[in-house]
Amino acid sequence: MATPYPNYITPEGFAKLRADYDHLLGVERPRIVEVVSWAAGNGDRSENGDYLYGRKRMREIDGQLKRLSKKMKDAKVVDPRHQPDKSRVYFGATVTIADEDDNHRTVTLVGNDETDVDAGRIGWGSPIARALRGAAVGDLRRVMLPAGERDYEVMAIRYPD
Repeated sequence: MATPYPNYITPEGFAKLRADYDHLLGVERPRIVEVVSWAAGNGDRSENGDYLYGRKRMREIDGQLKRLSKKMKDAKVVDPRHQPDKSRVYFGATVTIADEDDNHRTVTLVGNDETDVDAGRIGWGSPIARALRGAAVGDLRRVMLPAGERDYEVMAIRYPD
């Protein structure tokens, strides 16, 4: 299913995808090919654990390579440092928000492939990110979360230098 918006990603996120792809293709896959070749030379393959595991692992790596390749092909790299209007929340913004109980939370809007909730990096397509898009400091935004509706006030917006 296609997403209704481009697959935005930061330059750092794209570099990580590329590094993961290069590692799988240049290190992991050749190592498994070597094991499979060695195991295939040992005779009966039907009960050869190294051979069977190696073939299975090679299929997994090939699947990961295919997924990473598609993600990189579909990615639209956006550098938040070049955002022309830094007074509003757009892709790459780090936003401090406060809920109705005055609990503050800081989140950075990143590509969906870069999400790390524990580090405060939320996907561009998440409910909070969608609600914050285009907001300015002082704006109130209502977010529908699994636990119910919450109102957030935008307290601060910043972009990387």
